[in-house]
Amino acid sequence: MNQDVTRLAESIGKVIVGKNDTIIRLIAAMLCEGHVLLEDVPGVGKTQLITSLSKSIGGKFNRIQLTPDVMPSDIAGFTMMDQNSGEFIYREGAVMCNFLLADEINRASPKVQSALLEAMEERQISLDGETHKLPRPFLVMATQNPVETYGTFHLPEAQMDRFFMKLSMGYPSEDEEIMILERTEKHNPINNIEVPAMTIEDVQKMQDEVRGVRVTEQVRQYIVRLVNSTRNNRNTILGISPRGSIALYKASKALAYIYGREYATPDDVKNMAVTVLAHRIILSPQGKTAFGTNEAFVENLLSETAVPSMSAK
Repeated sequence: MNQDVTRLAESIGKVIVGKNDTIIRLIAAMLCEGHVLLEDVPGVGKTQLITSLSKSIGGKFNRIQLTPDVMPSDIAGFTMMDQNSGEFIYREGAVMCNFLLADEINRASPKVQSALLEAMEERQISLDGETHKLPRPFLVMATQNPVETYGTFHLPEAQMDRFFMKLSMGYPSEDEEIMILERTEKHNPINNIEVPAMTIEDVQKMQDEVRGVRVTEQVRQYIVRLVNSTRNNRNTILGISPRGSIALYKASKALAYIYGREYATPDDVKNMAVTVLAHRIILSPQGKTAFGTNEAFVENLLSETAVPSMSAK
């Protein structure tokens, strides 16, 4: 595994017990400047995972707890008149950071959710005719609880599509939960990260290196075949857009980089496909009956789509 990624994963591991696969996928999303939706039941460590990533990197971290009374200006900021100069000045909102934790995003009103759209896609905020660029890198890491629906607002498909991947933590094993109890006995495990494992400049360097990972024509065709098979499919109402194929392409390169390879393979595509593609699909009634979940549908596509043979050249 890449040494820089190993160092970062070990830093996050000081807080999060187990869940190595989830940690690697979160790092892969960061290397692609991709936003992450972390969906799981309460209390399994969603917020701590995201907080530990941001604390392991020396960047600016903001957290906003989303509730129905949060305003769009809390997200994007606002302009106001400076009484001393008589000029209008921009007051920063929560998005002016490198890492934004949007906690319980589905409890925010649709107006607030839409305030994130431009920031997530364009990496900028437009207010009163002026454009304010966001810092780089900029990642939105949102959590939501899929169990409770009272007082929540469903994320529209346009917003779901802007999330690079959707992750889930899951319950820990018995041994992992014993370790969790031991770690929380004296202090908050977040305090285990005393110094950042790397800087923002290190992250930007790694992101540039990921862009240099090679992808052969066979692998590109494999990605396109997977995506195309979700369109005009009787099991889907909404297939995957080109944004989804681009995300899978980037995620495959990031996974190859993480494991120290200069080229991506079909196995990289298969390993990332469910987390990158499943949340972008709407199953038809027939599809829900046949597969139950979007994840099972994507797994079935992977089993039915021919895997290309390839060389590293």
